[in-house]
Amino acid sequence: MTSTGGLSPATRARLEKELDQLREQRESLAPRLGEDPLGDSADQADLLERAEVVSRLDRRMAEVYDLLHGGPSADPESALRSGTQVTLKFGDGSVEDMVVVGFAEEADEDDVSALTADSPLGRAIAGHQKGDTITYRTPAGESTAEIVKFKAP
Repeated sequence: MTSTGGLSPATRARLEKELDQLREQRESLAPRLGEDPLGDSADQADLLERAEVVSRLDRRMAEVYDLLHGGPSADPESALRSGTQVTLKFGDGSVEDMVVVGFAEEADEDDVSALTADSPLGRAIAGHQKGDTITYRTPAGESTAEIVKFKAP
């Protein structure tokens, strides 16, 4: 069973293309990983570097696959779903309307900010509801915000 995961058709197409490219890159490196590591230290260093690149490709392929197929979530009940609309009142008194998207580029409305579920703010909101005060990390340190409105898709 395949889930759309709330992705727009354009984002889905872009992810599928990226996944194909990642697979091609991995296939071009994988046969050489089985080579006999005999040779000088430069050959061995090259082999180690290729193994690290393959590992990074594998991780990214898993991430993209999870995005395309509604991948594993630690707790699906508390996960912030794409399309969720939230209004936050920040510690400085500013109020901002936000919508949860799979990728920041998915935000269609100019007056609404995009919020990804895996961002520090998105993770802080997950599992909370209207009226809750959340704490999240920023480059400047911890910040707080109050959930003024919360509407799941």
